[in-house]
Amino acid sequence: MLAAAVRLLEAAPRTVADLRRRLVRAAWPPSLIEGALERLIELGFLDDEAFARNWLGSRDRTRPRGERALRVELRRKGVDADTVTGALDDRRESARASAGDDDPVSPDEVAAGRLLARRSRSLERLADDRARRQWAYALLARNGFDPDVAARVAGRVGQRAPADIGPDVRPDVERADVEREGEPELG
Repeated sequence: MLAAAVRLLEAAPRTVADLRRRLVRAAWPPSLIEGALERLIELGFLDDEAFARNWLGSRDRTRPRGERALRVELRRKGVDADTVTGALDDRRESARASAGDDDPVSPDEVAAGRLLARRSRSLERLADDRARRQWAYALLARNGFDPDVAARVAGRVGQRAPADIGPDVRPDVERADVEREGEPELG
């Protein structure tokens, strides 16, 4: 029984609730399941707090999400509400410590910026700054970012820095008005 639980943990990190659910589905007797879970917790193989911290770090790096979406994901994985709150508090403290005193950026703002950077090609296809900001806000809202965070980060999308402007685009001319070399003039 313990070997079956360890095999499940080898495949992927799991919460206590997730492992319990999988073992019940595999038709193991409840008394054996509880004994195995207690032993795995005692040995340090099962730790919901560590799971939540690692899950948050992984999500921030690979698929950025807002705190609201992260909270829902962790609850679905079987992490209790207090543990989720503690892990999200640790995430905020970590972001404050790495940003310093003069830059009060929330971890959600960093994650939102990372998500928009990943989708920058889609953003660049939109010629109008207003449409770009609306698209960015909608993307952030769909990914669980708080409306205030989404508004702040999406509001920065229309503010292009000179370094972001390509050689074929002049800042004082709309993209559609710029003629490219070798392209015939229409009409």
